Amino acid sequence: MNEITPVNTGQDTAGGEAGISDAMPHNVEAEQQLLGAILTNNDIYDRVAAIIGAQHFYEPVHARIFEVAQSRIAKNNLASPVTLKAFLEDDEGLKELGGPAYLVRLAGAAISGFAARDYAQMIYDLAIRRELIALGRDISDKAAKVDIASEPKEQIVEAEQALYALGEQGQTDSGFQSFLKAVTDAVNSANAAYQRDGGLSGISTGLTDMDKKLGGLHKSDLLILAGRPSMGKTALATNIAFNIAKAYQKGIRHDGTEGAINGGVVGFYSLEMSAEQLAARILSEASEVPSEQIRRGDMTEEEFRRFVEAAKQLEACPLYIDDTPALPISQLAARARRLKRTHGLDVLMIDYLQLVRPATAKDSRVNEVSEITQGLKAIAKELEIPVIALSQLSRQVENRDDKRPQLSDLRESGSIEQDADVVMFVYREEYYKEREKPGDHELEKMAAWQTEMDHLHGKAEIVIGKQRHGPIGHVELSFEGQFTRFGNLVKPWQQRGDGEDSF
Repeated sequence: MNEITPVNTGQDTAGGEAGISDAMPHNVEAEQQLLGAILTNNDIYDRVAAIIGAQHFYEPVHARIFEVAQSRIAKNNLASPVTLKAFLEDDEGLKELGGPAYLVRLAGAAISGFAARDYAQMIYDLAIRRELIALGRDISDKAAKVDIASEPKEQIVEAEQALYALGEQGQTDSGFQSFLKAVTDAVNSANAAYQRDGGLSGISTGLTDMDKKLGGLHKSDLLILAGRPSMGKTALATNIAFNIAKAYQKGIRHDGTEGAINGGVVGFYSLEMSAEQLAARILSEASEVPSEQIRRGDMTEEEFRRFVEAAKQLEACPLYIDDTPALPISQLAARARRLKRTHGLDVLMIDYLQLVRPATAKDSRVNEVSEITQGLKAIAKELEIPVIALSQLSRQVENRDDKRPQLSDLRESGSIEQDADVVMFVYREEYYKEREKPGDHELEKMAAWQTEMDHLHGKAEIVIGKQRHGPIGHVELSFEGQFTRFGNLVKPWQQRGDGEDSF
């Protein structure tokens, strides 16, 4: 074992000896002085416990001293050179440093309590540097070894996961905060809504009635948007994403920080559709050219001109699409952090939840989905953004007379329902009524069916099955299938004189 520098020599060991170029980053003196401070005043441990642990000490003897002190303090027992002596008398490493007398020297070189956090942070940062170096060497060694069982792509995924795990180590809880701070945050949120003429405290979806029901999209919320196939989940998600990105304006917020004062930067994980298909949907909505015509290239000159014009306008929209399939939740979180750091991020969308993979395989699908939903909620809180995740519904909806979805219809519903702040369902009765068309010879039934279809045509319903901070209920929207577009539905008292709806 290498002999450490005595605390009272004043020598700096952080940089290592001149002839040792490959020494790992460390600062033995900082470790000695922090341990001394803890042994002379156990209250200092509480100030640094959230930053470092025994594993962050470079010198193994220091790690063992910290571990014993930590154990005694946790039991409300005194940790001092005298009390630790009995536990470390037989420690071979401590004997090399002078035995129990070394504990006394540590206490004699203790730093002031106010500097303890700075020293702890320094020790932690150096430990992370050592882990990064070790991780880099491990990646290099694996890459140099040509093994048919380890493809480069797999190595990249492993490296990303290892870096993510290392990055997560630095995250500590904010701990308790005073009620005054919590009240101040609540008042600031209410003030933001008041400044918008009593409108919204969150980001507007561009759909008036939905905004009134939800109060906009709120920071740190996980919203689940669920529905059966062909109900329009992806269409509604792309509509909301486009509305937010289109309205984006950057400026100085009410709290004095710089960011989005209207709309926002949107990140869209499209795990099912390609980025090109998603862009075609948004272009169809913006240009009012049916999506199937765009796909076939069957457009008139006027439609094509509108299509190109819409594409030019959309170039400036801060909407970022990631269509990597089967992303693990760990990579999804890492990429979201990267996007926020490089371009900003105000809203995150995932299409759809069941296609996200857990970081590690679990023994049941319910546990896997639970890890995913908890991960998405953690992303929302960490990045302080609303996260909207689309979800499939089970087939039991189809077995009921009333096809309106409910919370129990969610696949693996326990964890999704529990972790979500808002659960919404997309429901279009027109879709089901269309499949009940009677035979041409049943004239009376055909007339009644046609009347119902006329009433339901172009309408959709958003059922809010759970809202942690507001009422449940439903919101009526317009739906134009040819443009895959949801919009604000004109109410009867808003009708024009000619009786036509205005979308």
